[in-house]
Amino acid sequence: QVQLVESGGGLVQAGGSLRLSCAASGRTFSDSVKGWFRQTPGKEREFVAAISWDSSMRYYEDSVKGRFTISRDNAMNMVYLQMNSLKPEDTAVYYCAVRRVWSNLRRTYEYDYWGQGTQVTVSS
Repeated sequence: QVQLVESGGGLVQAGGSLRLSCAASGRTFSDSVKGWFRQTPGKEREFVAAISWDSSMRYYEDSVKGRFTISRDNAMNMVYLQMNSLKPEDTAVYYCAVRRVWSNLRRTYEYDYWGQGTQVTVSS
């Protein structure tokens, strides 16, 4: 059974940092694209960042460029999201996801597996 489990969320003041982690189990995803999305109540899930299987390519949503960094450790079957200079508008539930192909990265329906999410709250 494939499982993705996020951790590292919490409450932080504006300007602070958090590091999200996503652990995969049930199979290895060393050849897969991994991504992070976020969602707030009443809104659609939105793309945040993605990383290719070998970490050679990274893609970010414009509002997080320069502040967030996605990385992965294939040996540990992990993906991370380092979030710096956090803003209140970054408050959301953050999800990790996995897909096979590096294309149309913003399309949620093209991701094969999802975690259950971790809450990030940034206070002003």
